[in-house]
Amino acid sequence: MNLYALRLSPGDDLKLSLSDLVDKNGLEAGCIITAVGSLSQAALRFAGQTETTVMPRMFEIVSLAGTLSGHGLHLHMAIADGDGHMLGGHVMPGCLIRTTAEIVVGDLEQFVFKRTLDAQTGHRELTVDRLMS
Repeated sequence: MNLYALRLSPGDDLKLSLSDLVDKNGLEAGCIITAVGSLSQAALRFAGQTETTVMPRMFEIVSLAGTLSGHGLHLHMAIADGDGHMLGGHVMPGCLIRTTAEIVVGDLEQFVFKRTLDAQTGHRELTVDRLMS
């Protein structure tokens, strides 16, 4: 497994920065290994919702998980506000870094993650292909 470590700076967009990492390195099957940091604005799609909720205030990134490939990123994040209240949801463009985000991504070179329409869910869901070694 190849590993990528990055630090995002104030004002960087979390999802767009991870998409750039995927594109620049040709990742076909990446995963978030660890992430910590802070946001000045969160943009999440909450469970069962179709619209993005944008929240322009300070948050700590408590957890970030997901799969990444050139075929699509699927990221979920838990965040905490200044009172310790937690929110979580699907990461959308518009999550802006406040002071930093320190992220480690693993590249699972023996796999290809694709997103194909699933007739049962009606969504583009993960399809995993294993490369021959």
